[in-house]
This record gives sequence, C-alpha cells and structure tokens, in this order.
Amino acid sequence: MKVVLLAGGFGTRISEESVRVPKPMIEIGGMPILWHIMKIYSAYGFNDFVICCGYKQHVIKEYFADYFLHSSDITFDFTQNGRMTVHNEHSEPWKVTLVDTGLNTMTGGRLKRVRDYLDGEPFLMTYGDGVSDVNIPDVVDFHRKNGRIATLTAIRLSQRFGVLDIKDNDEIQEFREKTSQDSGYINGGFMVLEQGIFDFIKDDSTVFEKYPLETVAKMGQLDAYKHDGFWQCMDTLRDKMLLEKLWDSGEAPWKIW
Repeated sequence: MKVVLLAGGFGTRISEESVRVPKPMIEIGGMPILWHIMKIYSAYGFNDFVICCGYKQHVIKEYFADYFLHSSDITFDFTQNGRMTVHNEHSEPWKVTLVDTGLNTMTGGRLKRVRDYLDGEPFLMTYGDGVSDVNIPDVVDFHRKNGRIATLTAIRLSQRFGVLDIKDNDEIQEFREKTSQDSGYINGGFMVLEQGIFDFIKDDSTVFEKYPLETVAKMGQLDAYKHDGFWQCMDTLRDKMLLEKLWDSGEAPWKIW
C-alpha cells in the first residue's frame, strides 16, 4: 500500500520554526519529523510514499534530491574538476513522489490532487507532524476486517482536535470538532482509506476533517482503531521541545526501527 503524507500546510502555531522551513521539515534529533514518520512506516514494510507539498515545497524536494549528501560521507576532489565521491552510501528502501498540491489548498483538496498517483488502490494516510508507536499492520488488518471506507487511529487525549463518538463495535457514530465539554478520543491520523473517500472531496477548498469525515461517519463508514500507546504531534514549540527531550533520552517511543 502507498502512504500519503500531508506536508503542505503553513505551520502557523510553530511559526518560530516554520518561517524557515515547512513544518514537516522541522528537525527532531537532527532529522526532519517527516523522516521520523517515514521511518515508522518503513519499519513495517511500507516504503512507497506520496508527499503532498505546498508551503516552501522546494525545501522538501531539495532534501530528497540531496539525500545522499545528508546521510553519507562525501569527498569533493577539486583537482579533478570538483569530482564528488560518495562513501558508505546509505539509502532507504523508499520510493518518494513529491507533488505540488498548491499553497492554499485544504487537506481534502491536497488528498484529491494526488489521487492519480494511488493506482486506484486503498492507501495509508497521515499528517506530517505527528509520531506514534501504533502498529500500522494491525490498523490495516482492522480496516480490512471491518470493510468500511475509512479507518483512523483514535487517541485518547484532551486536546483541540476532532472528537470521535465511537460505538461498542468500533464504528464511529459521529466526527465533530472538540468542545470544552469533550475529553474523549481524538483523531490521531495514521489512517487507512478506500478510493471511495474521494467521492466526498469536492475541490481544493475541501477540509478533509469536515465534510468528508463527518459524512462518512454519519453513514456508518468511518471506523476507529483505538490506540492507547504513544502519540504526539508537533503543533507548538513546546511540543518540539518534548519530542527533542524524548529523542535525546535514547528512549523515543516512536523509534521502532
């Protein structure tokens, strides 16, 4: 299955860092958080990525174009017209497709713009700013068993994200924005989606978390895979500092590779 990563937003809540680079390229432990997310998927054998770029997309494209320069020792021999030799070449088993999905496109619109790269098959999707120790093959198996249009990973945190009302059979009865009275499960990303999800995405203005998810939830076609383990987004500078601290401790929960 291919993995779609949303990496095109402005990252306004962490503007201290995103003024320089797009949010998914902000580093944790010297590597972009996008790299950490890709390593999670890759650890489970999912290595075909489609990245939805937008804000400062050139930074993401240049990073992958120069990946060997970032991960290997290099010799530049200026006596040989600047000949470059790569030593201890290290490459990931990745295929990475980088797509310009527009500067101001909403999340649903970005997803729709990469549809042609998905070969008409079910696919994985998550956001470019959150890491977790969720078992992705288990999420896929759960999705296939239930046979619905969409499955998302549900995280129990009291934060400002979409809230899920979940039935006893794990069917999501309602997807809605959080209110001050809510303290239940939230949308943690790490989704499995059928091609049918595109029927609910109109154009670039479609916010994926609004009409598409709200509608499939009302139809009984949105499932929740409940994850009680680690999950953390990098929404603010404080979040970044927390992730850095976990990484530096040598016990980062999402480092499953």
